[in-house]
Amino acid sequence: MHSRPDADDPRLAELSEGRILRSILSRTTPGAHTLLGPGDDAAVIAAPSGSVVATTDTLVHGPDFRLAWSSGHDLGWKAAAVNLADVAAMGARPTALLVALAVPRDLRLSFVERLADGFRDACAALAPGCAVVGGDLTVSDVLTVAVTALGDLEGRPPVTRAGARPGDVVAVAGELGHAAHGLAVLFGRFRDGDAPIPVDPSLLGPGESAAVAAQLRPSPPIGLGVVAAAVGATAMMDVSDGLALDARRMADASGVTIALERAELGDFPERALAGGEDHALLASFPDGILPPGFRAIGTVRERADENLLCDDLPVDVSGWDPYRDWDSVAG
Repeated sequence: MHSRPDADDPRLAELSEGRILRSILSRTTPGAHTLLGPGDDAAVIAAPSGSVVATTDTLVHGPDFRLAWSSGHDLGWKAAAVNLADVAAMGARPTALLVALAVPRDLRLSFVERLADGFRDACAALAPGCAVVGGDLTVSDVLTVAVTALGDLEGRPPVTRAGARPGDVVAVAGELGHAAHGLAVLFGRFRDGDAPIPVDPSLLGPGESAAVAAQLRPSPPIGLGVVAAAVGATAMMDVSDGLALDARRMADASGVTIALERAELGDFPERALAGGEDHALLASFPDGILPPGFRAIGTVRERADENLLCDDLPVDVSGWDPYRDWDSVAG
């Protein structure tokens, strides 16, 4: 996993907190919205619209990622991407990330350096102008990455889950089911008993490689959140727990029924409904409005007995719930 000689790649236990932080912060870049970045007690971020979108997410080794499968760069990228997607789902432009790391003492310095690189590269690729502006570092037996993301609405009202109206078109930007397919490949092909084993890329077919990448390094369409808000999206959310569960959340918040069309759900319709971690954007738009990058997958109806239908039939899957589903996937 590490290419540097041990002498040049010390374990964190051999270094001071200040030395580790200097190494991490040397790999960050200033953000377009940053008035005061790392190095003080707190960062200062511009909020021209007078309001700030804020969200947070935590990735824990075991339930959320496995070091046998994820490099430091993968982990930093994913931790950034999942938080950026939540900001985008409100119709906001991401402006800053705060990152808190709880790291084992025997972890190598190169790993946290690659982690910082992943955050930097994800921001540059997915949300230009956004950057890591601060955070925290502590010691833990379990590697944990907690991220707070901030965003600017640029004068627009937030797009919530509660605005879908009968007659709206239901649409999605991004892929559905690929991350769940990737997770199935990882657990099915790269695990020996209870222990994950490193991924051998030569054992992956082209479709499997793309699916594994969708799981380890998701690339949600962050910029399309602002696009959707600007053209009048009535509701929007990040698809993180499977389309079935998240569409139900939107339907319940809006007091409507959402009717999906299975043929429009992509290559993995069952995994799209029941899987998770797609981080696509699910939105509703007035009929006749569908911005580039979104594809229609259904319609909004008056509330009926069922809050979610697919091909006019009740949906019998509930989506991803880590408290209920983790043992069945991991064990």
